[in-house]
Order: sequence, then C-alpha cells, then structure tokens
Amino acid sequence: MREATEPLQQPPNGHYLQNGHYPVLVLNQNYEPLHIASLRRALVLVLRGRAELLEDYGFVIPSAQSQFPAPAVIRLMTLVRRPPMRVRLTRRAVFQRDNYTCQYCGIRTNDLTIDHIIPRSRGGKHTWENVVSACRACNHRKGGKSLAEAHMTLLRQPFEPRPGRYYFIQRALNGHVHESWQKFLPAIDTL
Repeated sequence: MREATEPLQQPPNGHYLQNGHYPVLVLNQNYEPLHIASLRRALVLVLRGRAELLEDYGFVIPSAQSQFPAPAVIRLMTLVRRPPMRVRLTRRAVFQRDNYTCQYCGIRTNDLTIDHIIPRSRGGKHTWENVVSACRACNHRKGGKSLAEAHMTLLRQPFEPRPGRYYFIQRALNGHVHESWQKFLPAIDTL
C-alpha cells in the first residue's frame, strides 16, 4: 500500500457522498464489479493485504503514524464466487418489467396498481409470475375474482426479469458515479 506524501487535505464537498459516506467500488480479482463498500471497510481490506488500491478520491485519511489515500476503487486479491443475482420484487420493478402498461387493457400510464392474477385471498402468492401492472379501472373490475370469472385476459404472461449487468451497483448508488469508476463500469446508466 502506498502512503500519501502530500499534506493532509479535507474531503471534497462533492455529490459522491451516499448517506454521508464515500462509497467504494469493490472489484473481484478478475476486475468484475462485486459490490460497494464503506470507506472504512475498504481501507481495512487494503491495509490487511486482502485488496489493492486502484483509484482514490484525492484526499487522505490520517492515522496516528501515517496518512492513507481514501480509496475509491479497490480490487480483491482472491476470487470471490457470487451467487446468481435476482431482481428484487418491488412495485417499481413490476412497473418497469411491464413497461408502465396495464396488462389487461394495454393503457400506458404512470398511475398503476399491482394486481395478483390469482388473488391472495384465494391462495395466490406474491411472486413475479403472479403479479402484474394494472390500471385502477381494471384492478377494480377484476377485484378478488379469477381471470375467467372476471372475463379478462392478460396481454402477456408475467415473468421474473433478469438483472442487468450492474443491477446491484445501480441499486446501491441511486445517483452519480465517481469518474474514477467509469473505466470499471462501462455503459452504466446513471441518473
């Protein structure tokens, strides 16, 4: 780990703060983005020799005996096997999957509700395959009935969406990506 030789600098007042902290991009040994860590956790990994510093934020963190550059991107020294990612079932994710379109009448609107194809009162589960976007009128018309009882059909069968390449990073950030991260996250969609 290289030590910073420049004088102590204050952290820049930038838009990279997430919940009052500087996020650190953690890469797997093969440079695949793994997750986002806190500044403290990343520094501990680097100081213990479990990760190497690739990019820093441009300010230093002082200790009793020395100063260390604040990590922005680190790479783990060993390969971590990650379980397959799944998209979290949320209202917003259902609306995005269904392209903000009622799955019964086809109207495209931002004023949607979630409908369970097999109503929960009849044992229907809250799963990707049982929930769809519905406009208020269609949801009210269907109510607690089955599709056959309500004389309604779906535009398409619901499915569990696959997570994008940077799904976990985008969920954690909800905002801007530091410029030092760009070369490790090509084509990431940021707000």
